[in-house]
Amino acid sequence: MSRSLFGTDGVRGRTNTHPMTAETVMQLAAAAGRYFRRDKQEHRVVIGKDTRLSGYMLENALTAGFTSTGMNVFLLGPVPTPGVGFLTRSMRADVGVMISASHNPAEDNGIKFFGPDGFKLSDHAEDEIERLMHEGVSLAQPQNIGRAKRIDDSGARYIEYVKTTFPRQRRLDGLRIVVDCANGAAHRVAPAILWELGADVIPIAVSPNGLNINDKCGSTHPDIAAARVRETRADVGLCLDGDADRLILIDENGHEVDGDQIMGLIATRWAEDGRLSNNALVATVMSNLGLERCLNDRGIGMERTKVGDRYVVERMREGQFNLGGEQSGHLVMTDYATTGDGLIAALQVLAAMIETGRKASDLGRVFDPVPQMLHNVRYTPGADPLAADAVQQAISDGEKSLGTSGRLLIRKSGTEPLIRVMGEAEDQTKLYQVLDSIKSAVEHAT
Repeated sequence: MSRSLFGTDGVRGRTNTHPMTAETVMQLAAAAGRYFRRDKQEHRVVIGKDTRLSGYMLENALTAGFTSTGMNVFLLGPVPTPGVGFLTRSMRADVGVMISASHNPAEDNGIKFFGPDGFKLSDHAEDEIERLMHEGVSLAQPQNIGRAKRIDDSGARYIEYVKTTFPRQRRLDGLRIVVDCANGAAHRVAPAILWELGADVIPIAVSPNGLNINDKCGSTHPDIAAARVRETRADVGLCLDGDADRLILIDENGHEVDGDQIMGLIATRWAEDGRLSNNALVATVMSNLGLERCLNDRGIGMERTKVGDRYVVERMREGQFNLGGEQSGHLVMTDYATTGDGLIAALQVLAAMIETGRKASDLGRVFDPVPQMLHNVRYTPGADPLAADAVQQAISDGEKSLGTSGRLLIRKSGTEPLIRVMGEAEDQTKLYQVLDSIKSAVEHAT
């Protein structure tokens, strides 16, 4: 059976369009319920969500699907994605589910699954769930249907856990911090964590209405936070996305610091302290060549995976590494969390500021990046523009033009109908010409 539902980060799509319909999601939950049934008396699933309007509909659909197979459902309400991973383990659940389309607009939504260990599922597990869904599952007997219960303090549980990752003897007194919560899942917990640790907190995008998540705010639109940092003379800005599993930093001058620089900062500090497992960082093919060169110069290794924080985590677990992430701001620290956690990553940066007395602009410039450009070309779902001869020829010509002085990465997004046209090269003019030619070829093939 061909894989049709799961992408690089669960199931995702436009709400009320396949697969993000109540009917399909209910069937998906029933299949997942059957897959995760264990030979014990009670079976349980925890379900969290971000602030999208469609979350209510999908939460009910998931509840119906899981209870129909005999699983008891614990509804967490709005909570960051890493909070679901944490609470899946903490509550000894068989499976965890996050309803979110991450950084996508409000009209999209998605389903992310976590195993009982709190980690996202492997490709094999997702394939098995999809197989069960297509084959159909047997439902529980009437007396064995599951129950549903709402957990009112899920946010408070997550807040207390995140604070334990900050050095116990330290506080954030004296730091003025702008935090952009993207009108998403962290709109309450993020300001609370920073305030309880002593910071002067300036929260923005903390008024979700179901339709404004990621709308000109958050990690994909850091300019609003940058302006507020300059306006309030803040020490640093923190930009989260809709489900708070990624972080983009804003320094005191209003300049953006991406995930590569943050990974470089944490990796070098952990290496100096002897905390970096196997003295290496795991990143994706998207991470800047400058990061790899910087780490190698300091005797730190760097391994690359395909795009998707799930693949980063899989490699981390295989090689027993404890730090990995993506340029987009997913930072995975398996000493603390099972998936990317924007707030825990932020506390690592803030701890560095407190302990060194250095400004965010100083700490956030770990390496000089090799010029990198990225074009996103939208295509009609179901089309395959990368298969076009003209596109393949443009890519081949571009690779010959750049030679050994640069690299290209042309791929489909795993979460949206986009072709990512990315390249790096020391010669920025040549890089622009190469990417423009490939972009034009892709546009004509869509």
